[in-house]
This record gives sequence, C-alpha cells and structure tokens, in this order.
Amino acid sequence: MDSVGNIILYFVVAIAIVVFSFMAVRTTKLLRAATYLLFVLIGSAIFYFQLGYQFLGAVQLAVYAGGIMVLFVFAILLTHNPNEKAKPLETHRRIAGAIAAGLGVACLTYALCTMPLLNGASLSQCLAAEEPITMKMIGTAFTGTNRMQYLLPFEAVSVLLLACIIGGVVVARKR
Repeated sequence: MDSVGNIILYFVVAIAIVVFSFMAVRTTKLLRAATYLLFVLIGSAIFYFQLGYQFLGAVQLAVYAGGIMVLFVFAILLTHNPNEKAKPLETHRRIAGAIAAGLGVACLTYALCTMPLLNGASLSQCLAAEEPITMKMIGTAFTGTNRMQYLLPFEAVSVLLLACIIGGVVVARKR
C-alpha cells in the first residue's frame, strides 16, 4: 500500500464500510439491511485484495458475499414479507442496547489486547515484536489443535451454519 491511489482507495472503502454498516443497523426493512451487509462484505474483500491476500479476498466474495448473503435473503423472503417495516425500538430499549454495545466493545477490546494469540504472545506483544506475522502463522493458529489454536471454534461455526440451513428448510416446509 505505497501509492497514493491505494491510500485513497483504502479511505473510500473504509468510509463506505462504516456508512453501510450504520445503514444496515438503522434501516427498518430487512432486505435493505441484507443489501447493506453485502456491501460491507464486499468492502472487506477489497481490503484483503489490497493487502495482497487474493485467496482470502476470493473466499470472502464467494463464501460470505455470495453464499451466506443468498442464505440470508432466502431466509428473509421465506419468513417475512419483504415490504413489511419493522417497528422502531422504544427509547428504553435503545439506551439498554447502547449500554450493552458499549460494554461488549470494552470487553472485546480488553480480550483482544490481553488474550494469547500466537505462541502465547498477546496482540500488543505481537505488534511490538520485530518479527512479522505471516499468513502461515495465522493459518496454523486457526486450524491447529494445540493450545491457543482454533480448529474447534472453526468447526463449531460450520456446525452452526449447518443448523441454520436445516432450520431454514424446516421453516420453508411449514409455510
């Protein structure tokens, strides 16, 4: 990311991701929210391509922007009227939601900065180290079975997605 064009593209995509994320949360129509989420996923794929991770960018587009979004849209169309507007939240629910979101961000930030990531080192230690983190190290951390490696949660997410697909089929048969 040396050139001015790449830096401008980064900021344009970052602003688009923030705007579409906000719009996805604020809209009252479910199909519009799914469309805004699609734009956010495409923006994150652009970041992967900018970083030189073509495989991750292609997976982001194929799996998330393609497959998962199609699953979301079918689930929305099967369970709701697409033109139906959701009622806005009442004031006390908005305040409780904002407080819960703030606490969630604080907890996740603390966990991200203190949790051991690679070879038992935390994120702040990894960033301070002189040795760069390679894609091979990240891949080993995600798919390894040793301590502080994430194959089990990775497989749990795939089981969760399978359960969602089965649930969608069950809901579709009942209608």
